[in-house]
Parts: sequence; structure tokens; C-alpha cells
Amino acid sequence: MKYNTKQRELILKYLCEKEGEHVKAEDILEYLKNNDTPVGKSTVYRYLENLVEQNLVRKYTIEEGKGACYQFTGNDSTHHCKEHYHLKCSDCGELFHVSCEFMDEINEHILNEHNFVIDKSKTVFYGTCEKCRKKKECNNEENNKQRDEKSNEKCCSKSNAKYENET
Repeated sequence: MKYNTKQRELILKYLCEKEGEHVKAEDILEYLKNNDTPVGKSTVYRYLENLVEQNLVRKYTIEEGKGACYQFTGNDSTHHCKEHYHLKCSDCGELFHVSCEFMDEINEHILNEHNFVIDKSKTVFYGTCEKCRKKKECNNEENNKQRDEKSNEKCCSKSNAKYENET
């Protein structure tokens, strides 16, 4: 890719605007489509791989077969992504950056006690984000409420029937 085309310029512009965020090729394709510059998927992937090779973009392959996401790092190969861990929500798929002194202590422990260096940029912890947890809690509360209402209906209808028979 020795020359810049309008598509490449728009891809780079989009990545710059999203610096620090994780974007997927599909996001870029949508952006290009919305800017009246439709591009083939393979062209976007080829250009992204070229940017990865130039250390302008970092590629994250989180789950096998689920595609990758990309993060613009600019010309700085020591970008802050090497300095923190990532959390991935198993429900919504969102990827979060985490800088935490406690995690640094764990990193230090593993280095000192186990003689092993962790690559923070490739370390991903899976779990459930706050938004998805709250959504689950609301659904559980709603399900419990409905179950309790049905349980009370059965209970009350049995006692009413019993009462009616006794009179």
C-alpha cells in the first residue's frame, strides 16, 4: 500500500477519532458506507494488517473464530495498552481497559515468585460488566416477582376454595 487512497485516508481518520477504543472491521465498513465510500471487506482487512505491521494499530484477537478488534496507537510503539490489562464482558462483548495497583502487585508477585513475565497487552480477564449484571439482576427480580405472584395466586386460590367449602 504505497499510496494513499480516499478509503485509506478515511480508515485512518476513523481510527484516529477512535484512539484508545477497540473497533472492529465492521465498524470501519459501516463508517465508510455512511461516508459514501463503500469498500470491500478484504480491502479493509488488508489495510488494517498493514497498519498493524507499521505499529500504528494494535490487533486484539480475543476469541478464536470471533474476529479481531483494532486499536489505533499512532507512532508510539510503547502505547499505554502495554501498561494495563483488559476485561471482556462475556455477555455483551465489550472490552475494557483496567489500570489497577492491585493487578500490578499480582504481576510483581508472578515475576518474583514464579519468574514469569505477563504480557499485559495480551492478558484478558472474562466476566460480566456492571451494565450486564444490572440487567441480569433486573430480569431475575422481575422473574422472582412473577413467580411469587403466581405462587401467591395458587396459594390464595387454594385457601379461598377451602374456605368456601367449609361454609
